[in-house]
Amino acid sequence: MSTPVISATGLFTPEDSISNAELVESFNRHVERFNADNAEAIAAGTVQPLAPSSVEFIEKASGIKARHVLSKAPILDPEIMCPRLPERPDEELSVLAEIAVKAAQQALAAAGRDAKDVDAVLCACSNLQRAYPAIAIEVQAALGIEGFAFDMNVACSSATFGIQTAADFIRAGHAKSVLVVNPEVCSGHLNWRDRDSHFIFGDVATAILVEAQEIAPETHWEILGTRLLTQFSNNIRNNFGFLNRAAPDGIGQPDKLFRQEGRKVFREVVPMVSTLISGHMADLGLSADDLRRLWLHQANAGMNRLIAERVLGHEASAEESPTVLDTYANTSSAGSIIAFHLNSADLKAGEIGLICSFGAGYSAGSVFLRKAG
Repeated sequence: MSTPVISATGLFTPEDSISNAELVESFNRHVERFNADNAEAIAAGTVQPLAPSSVEFIEKASGIKARHVLSKAPILDPEIMCPRLPERPDEELSVLAEIAVKAAQQALAAAGRDAKDVDAVLCACSNLQRAYPAIAIEVQAALGIEGFAFDMNVACSSATFGIQTAADFIRAGHAKSVLVVNPEVCSGHLNWRDRDSHFIFGDVATAILVEAQEIAPETHWEILGTRLLTQFSNNIRNNFGFLNRAAPDGIGQPDKLFRQEGRKVFREVVPMVSTLISGHMADLGLSADDLRRLWLHQANAGMNRLIAERVLGHEASAEESPTVLDTYANTSSAGSIIAFHLNSADLKAGEIGLICSFGAGYSAGSVFLRKAG
C-alpha cells in the first residue's frame, strides 16, 4: 500500500482587491438611497431602515481587512452590488475551470510534474458554476490529463474532504498522482446588500497535488492521517446563487444567496472542530507539543483564535496559527490551503502541522502532515 503525500500546492489570486473602506463606502451609499427612497414607509413603521456598515464593525466581527475579487467595479456600484461575469460560450473555458487551471499549473510546476503523469482530477469547492459536465473534467481536458475526474462539494470543508479522497485513491492503488483543485468564486453567492455578511467572502483558486510517496519530489508532506465529520445544520445555507439563477433585475434573490446565523455558528462549530482535532491528534499518538503549525480555515479570526487555544492549550502566536483572512477574506474551501501554501516553506523536515477546514453542513476535516525532505 502506497503512502499518500502532498507534493505541492498552487495558488491563483485575482488582481483586483476591495478594501474595507471601499466596501463600506459603497454599502453605505446603498443604505442612504434605500432609506431615502423608503422614507415615508420607514416613518410609518411599515419598513425597517437599513443600518450603515463601518470598517470598525467589519474588522471586529471578522478580522477581515480586504478581499480579492474577479469583478470589482460592479460589486462597488450601488445600483448593481454583485459581480458581472459575462457568460461564455460552451466551447470556451469556464471561469471556474480557468482559475483552477492556473492554480494547478503552479502546483504541477512546483512538483516538477507533467500533466500527463496525473491520474485523476477532483474539483472540490463550494461554489460550482454548473451541474454538469463536471468542472473537474473540463480542467482535466484543459491540462491534457488522462484518467478520470469528478466534482465534489462539502462547502468550506471541500478541500480537506478532497485530500482524504485523493489519499484513499493512492492507498487503494487506484492512482499514483491526484490533482485536487479548489476554485472559489464566492463573490457570486454573497449578498453584498446584507450588513451582516457583505464583507465575508473573496475569490481565489488553490490546487493540491496528492501523490504516492515513491514518486513524490524529495521535499513533500507525508499525510499522517485524515478525519472527516458532518452534522446537519441550517445555520449556514445557500439555496443557489445568482451566477446560476437571477431575479428579473439581474440581482440575486436573498433566499438564493449565502446566509448564516453567525452567533450560532460560532457557538456550535468551535467545540465541534476542537473536539475533532484533539481526538484525531490523540488517535495518531500526537500531543499539542508535537504541532509546529495550524493551517486553519480562514472564516473568522475569533473562531480560529479560540480553536487554536483549545487545541494547543495556550493562545496561539501568529507563527503557530498564521492568518490570510485579513487580505483574502473567507475563500471557503481554499482558505486553509492558502494559509498552508503561503506559510509552510519554513518548516524543517520532521516537523508536523495540521490543515483543518470547517463550514456549512456542518462539515469539518483535519489533515495531519509531517514534512519530509
